[in-house]
Amino acid sequence: MQQPSLETKASQKTWWKESVIYQIYPRSFNDSNGDGIGDLKGITEKLGYLQNLGVDVLWLSPVYHSPNDDNGYDISDYQAIMDEFGTMEDWEELIHETHKHGMKMIMDLVVNHSSDEHAWFAESRKSKDNPYRDYYIWRPGKAGEEPNNWSSAFSGSAWQYDETTDEYYLHIFSKKQPDLNWENPKLRKEIYSMMTWWLDKGIDGFRMDVINFISKVPELPNAPENAAGGGFGWGGKYFMNGPRIHEFLHEMNKEVLSNYDIMTVGEMPGATVEDAKLYTDYEREELNMVFTFEHMDLDSGPEGKWDLKPFNLVDLKRILTKWQKGLHDRGWNSLYLNNHDQPRMVSRFGNDTTYRVESAKMLATVLHMLQGTPYIYQGEELGMTNIRFDSIDDYRDIEILNMYREKVVEQKEDPKKVMQSIYVKGRDNARTPMQWNDSENAGFSTGKPWMNVNPNYKEINAEQAVADPDSVYHYYKQLISLRKCHEIIVYGEYDLLFEDHPQIYAFTRSYGGEQLLIVANFTDQELPFAKLEETMFEEYALLIGNYDSRDEKNESTTTLRPYEARVYKGKTKN
Repeated sequence: MQQPSLETKASQKTWWKESVIYQIYPRSFNDSNGDGIGDLKGITEKLGYLQNLGVDVLWLSPVYHSPNDDNGYDISDYQAIMDEFGTMEDWEELIHETHKHGMKMIMDLVVNHSSDEHAWFAESRKSKDNPYRDYYIWRPGKAGEEPNNWSSAFSGSAWQYDETTDEYYLHIFSKKQPDLNWENPKLRKEIYSMMTWWLDKGIDGFRMDVINFISKVPELPNAPENAAGGGFGWGGKYFMNGPRIHEFLHEMNKEVLSNYDIMTVGEMPGATVEDAKLYTDYEREELNMVFTFEHMDLDSGPEGKWDLKPFNLVDLKRILTKWQKGLHDRGWNSLYLNNHDQPRMVSRFGNDTTYRVESAKMLATVLHMLQGTPYIYQGEELGMTNIRFDSIDDYRDIEILNMYREKVVEQKEDPKKVMQSIYVKGRDNARTPMQWNDSENAGFSTGKPWMNVNPNYKEINAEQAVADPDSVYHYYKQLISLRKCHEIIVYGEYDLLFEDHPQIYAFTRSYGGEQLLIVANFTDQELPFAKLEETMFEEYALLIGNYDSRDEKNESTTTLRPYEARVYKGKTKN
């Protein structure tokens, strides 16, 4: 029997292409028992809200047993539930009810590293000849110092000395997150067995945490030192998209993923379009999608994340277009503008004051009209904003706290400048509790929340949004509903218009003789815009727009109002 052609396979219709994913950060979503920490029963309580929104798949950030050094991304038991979140019975009830509500569930897979409290690591550190020693990456020191000069993503060295065996272990993240050694086939077999266990319990796929870090260059060579000095350097070139990464992912697919009808998305910092073509190419049998970070680095200066610079729309269009064109008919794009590791998109790319509602809707329009699978991060559908805590003591994120200590305490930088960077880029912007209503603690908990609620919850909350037909929430419902009715939104080919326009993002989607025109104003100014739809279409209609169509003040389509977005659908002229 003849194999389907690459184009036929790449164009196949699948449920995960047609889905909208909703990411839940369990600690901050909904607390059912008043201890100030979100939990599994709290999620189950809100399934009706999520079903009403129209999302298809829930992605749970880690709920596994963990000492919580990095909010659950340091796992001490992959097959047990964190006590703060509930029990395995609570989880089983959640997945049963999720499926009953017509939604699927994917889980976070964190297998670049474990917790240092995992049983494997407890054994590994006992002796050099322990059977679990090679589950992790151990090296002797060099001249009384670390084995190499790699820096941790969370500041300082990526190596931790362990007295018991007089050696160091590698941790790209926290010292409580030792990296697993994927060169060891026994370790890989254990991981595949664990993945199979969860899939057999009924989950519908995995979001894979920093999965392109799992293959390291075996020699672990020194990295170029940071320009700012300090002796440490980012070793990413030796562990991001490493030498055996495709071999490992193909093996994972063969041993586990191919046995189930599931979706997979790999978080892949540093992956290029060319890398992503390999990871998501249907013929290669690795993953369905990857999360790119290229557009998340647009507002970072030469010294990295905390070095602030304004984002440039032309650069954003260039990057998104590169990914749209690069993966078309080869792989598949994941679409996101914020998540648990990123600031709130309306504060970052929109206007979170005067035009908060308009810009939140505009950004959602652009995102949901691209080709790929859209991801909504909890609270995004309400237009939730960044937080500005006055004191560093109000922050909870290990990355923020380590960076502040390094820059302010050790390097004596201006604390006001450092706090401004945190206000703009800090991960805790996304992690404040979900704003359910205008009661105390935003209805998130009857107890003291693990992190303070954003004070704007009186104006921005789910109860208010659900009651207001013109809210951001109802606009998201419309976008999700349109996706289910119009195949062109899922499968249409993307083409950019006006690539150098500094204020307007305009593009088309084409499919089966039909075309969409999407235009979006990224500024708080009214902009002139020609009646382009008349020149493109024989007949057309406004499919959706973020300003009230009943607004008589702007019947003309020759101008775009502040943060206005419009989507036209029509038949193209011959």
